[in-house]
Amino acid sequence: MTVKRERNAGTLKPGRAIAAMALLFTLSGVEQLPAQQLPARAEEKQPMAAENKFYCNTKALNPAKRARHKQMTDKLVAERNKTVETEKGYEFQYSPSSVSLAELAEWMADEGRCCPFFDFHIDLEREGSLLCLRLTGTEGVKPFIRSEFQIPEK
Repeated sequence: MTVKRERNAGTLKPGRAIAAMALLFTLSGVEQLPAQQLPARAEEKQPMAAENKFYCNTKALNPAKRARHKQMTDKLVAERNKTVETEKGYEFQYSPSSVSLAELAEWMADEGRCCPFFDFHIDLEREGSLLCLRLTGTEGVKPFIRSEFQIPEK
């Protein structure tokens, strides 16, 4: 999560402060991730593409959580208003009326367990009328994101 501070005021904007607090409260109810995860055994990994270094840990979520996570992923794909390619990944923009900050935080926490190579950024912008999820990572992560989020190649 990124929280930007106003340079002159030294305090958070009210909308961003509320978003940050909501995210913290949401995450406090979500199962905590270990500070460091041990590498998964080979049989617990499934490659998205044989030629890359990005793998999903299929054992990171129990069957019920995996089903919920798939449901949330499908919702995030269907409800995105705009996709913006960035230098290191993609930003997905949502209306907070269709995807809540709590849903996005839940998805992010679970995705981070099975795909720890992602860097996640959530922003609540435009006085709370735009919710953005940015997925980034090391070089080569973009094809993985395109595959998971069904982004057509240019």
